[in-house]
Amino acid sequence: MNKRLKIVITGASGFVATNVRKYFSEKNIELISISRNDFKEFKNEQKIISKNYDEKTILPIIKNSYALIHLVGIGNQSVETDFHTVNTELTHHILNLSKKAKIKKIVYTSGLGVSSNTTLGYFISKYNAEKLIVNSGLNYTIFRPSYIVGKTDLFTKYLKKQIKNKMIEIPGSGTYSIQPIYINDVVQVIFKSIIEPKFKNKIIDLVGPDYISFIKYVKLFSKSNSKIKKINLENSYHNAINNPKPTFGVDDLNILIGNFKGNHEKLRKISGINFQSIIELLKSGRLL
Repeated sequence: MNKRLKIVITGASGFVATNVRKYFSEKNIELISISRNDFKEFKNEQKIISKNYDEKTILPIIKNSYALIHLVGIGNQSVETDFHTVNTELTHHILNLSKKAKIKKIVYTSGLGVSSNTTLGYFISKYNAEKLIVNSGLNYTIFRPSYIVGKTDLFTKYLKKQIKNKMIEIPGSGTYSIQPIYINDVVQVIFKSIIEPKFKNKIIDLVGPDYISFIKYVKLFSKSNSKIKKINLENSYHNAINNPKPTFGVDDLNILIGNFKGNHEKLRKISGINFQSIIELLKSGRLL
């Protein structure tokens, strides 16, 4: 069955998509991968570069694919790219393309903390995208991920850079908690969500087994070889508002301080995966 699957992946040049593409390619799945930015192809993969996901370019190629994995999204906005346009309107466009292409399944990465009660712009855009998918009539699986970590995610790269300077800056006290999940587990879950019927029409938190304070995560990552500098939250927000490329944007800070906790047990039961402990992963130094 796997050899006959044809899967479309959007946001193909990103960290999660690159790992998903590699995993699927190794399983001899036919891939059609789309991105605004150029990227290196894996075997069994057709590349499409499209700045605005142009229908005339994309539709003839993706026709009759089995599933589409929608991994486009932004966590910080600017005057050029805002949450609604990228997270909601593009999702609407992708859904229309999927229906015209007779795609049967859509997998979407939303965000941990998304709900109908949210007041944050980022979460609102993701929640509205979720609603579009749920009401689309397509078979769907929506994942709400915490931090997805590996050797090359943005957070890990930031910490590695800070370690070189022997000083890691963190916003506020660092006592707020996160529930990171390892990228190798994520790609397996996404694969299972496509081939296993029990994932049909489900919204699932994509979180690891460990709920860990931010400061503990940083200390374990650095193996206490770097000093930790706590930046006053007021200063962190000031930098986020006034710096066009802040380390932590306003919504990053809101999400961190939100202390969002997901349902890992539900994820473990439906996937049947023995998930990697992030604490053990950090202690082993395998993210360095």
